[in-house]
Amino acid sequence: MTTRVPVAIALRYDPKADMAPRIIAKGKGAVAERIKQEAMGHDIKIVVQPSVAQALFRLKLNEEIPKELYLAVARVLAYIYEQRGLLGDRGK
Repeated sequence: MTTRVPVAIALRYDPKADMAPRIIAKGKGAVAERIKQEAMGHDIKIVVQPSVAQALFRLKLNEEIPKELYLAVARVLAYIYEQRGLLGDRGK
């Protein structure tokens, strides 16, 4: 049986500057926990999607997500926007 080490990925998306979200932080184990703590301390939403996180972890820092991951990341972002009430009627 394989035990996965927890990973955390931080994304930034500025539609005015970026074509796609970028990886701004990533880590495993203790570093992942530190990323989560920082996010919570800044009231940044955390979404648990292990398969998406594992796929994103393979990318380099500051790299834009590839087209193959657009849908998965779009679902994560839509969830966050919905939780913040930013989707309005479009999210329904």
